[in-house]
Amino acid sequence: MRAVLFLLLALTLALPGVAQQADAPVEAEVAVPVLQVIDAVESGITLDELMWVARPIVVFADTDRDPRFQDQIDLLLERPGPLLERDVVVVIDSDPDAESPIRQALRPRGFSMVIIQRDGRVALRKPNPWDVREIMRAIDNLPMRIEEMGLSQ
Repeated sequence: MRAVLFLLLALTLALPGVAQQADAPVEAEVAVPVLQVIDAVESGITLDELMWVARPIVVFADTDRDPRFQDQIDLLLERPGPLLERDVVVVIDSDPDAESPIRQALRPRGFSMVIIQRDGRVALRKPNPWDVREIMRAIDNLPMRIEEMGLSQ
């Protein structure tokens, strides 16, 4: 009788360990962070709302069918990792008739890619799409980003 009780106790203690091992691969899956893309027209977001929270990259076009607009979005979504490390949020506006608050503040003409610093100042305006490598280099050369990197090391 003691042997049976001992066996039952041993099995009871061993089963949770087996169950944890079976669940381990499921727990090991990590959610991949996704680059946040905000439509300026639909959300009505302003640059003040993003100040000190994120580093916005604003992509403007007169229509969402503009090939430069589509290329820029594709380039940004292709490599989100380095942008996420720099707290980048992508804001898009492809409807000039809607006159979003961000469009009114930045006054773009046609296609434009604008990098905004954390303090809300315009760091860079470009009339053509840039790949993530060029954007990273531009952001990393901003005085505020240099200070951030110095503090984090």
